[in-house]
Amino acid sequence: MTTRYPLRTRILHWLTALLVFSALLVGFVMVNSLGSYAALVGVHMTLGVVILAVVVIRAANRFTHRTPPLPDTVGGFEHALVVGSELSMYALLLAQPLVGWAMVSAQSRPVEVFGLFRLPRIAPADADVFFVLRQTHSVLAYLLVLVIIAHVSAVLLHTLTLRDRMLSRMTFGGG
Repeated sequence: MTTRYPLRTRILHWLTALLVFSALLVGFVMVNSLGSYAALVGVHMTLGVVILAVVVIRAANRFTHRTPPLPDTVGGFEHALVVGSELSMYALLLAQPLVGWAMVSAQSRPVEVFGLFRLPRIAPADADVFFVLRQTHSVLAYLLVLVIIAHVSAVLLHTLTLRDRMLSRMTFGGG
């Protein structure tokens, strides 16, 4: 029998997934686009700020509420991997938009959200700082993709091979 996460946790999980996949897609398209670069940067920055807000809410929810028990198919070593990967995912999901915000600040540009308001700068305007932050932002994006691939692969392994209904813990449909 599989115990599900609470509805709020499932909503935050899938909202985060949708936002992160969107931001990654826009980011990867943006760096290879000349004509639409400025518009894509605006969308990407807005997505980053929304992701940061959602992940802060999600982290507060996660670390103030217990998770349902893992299936019996998850052993001790794998349990440690689950905890480590979850903490890595949260760290990356928080670090990535913060590094992006600092990167834009170092470029002496404002972070605009929905074209309605600007966030304050969080890094000094400096070309060298911008370069380091841009490289860091790229590395974090690739690390995030790798962690997501590992996460999805582990869930699919459990769901399709071990048939322990791991995925149903985070879905919305019937049992």
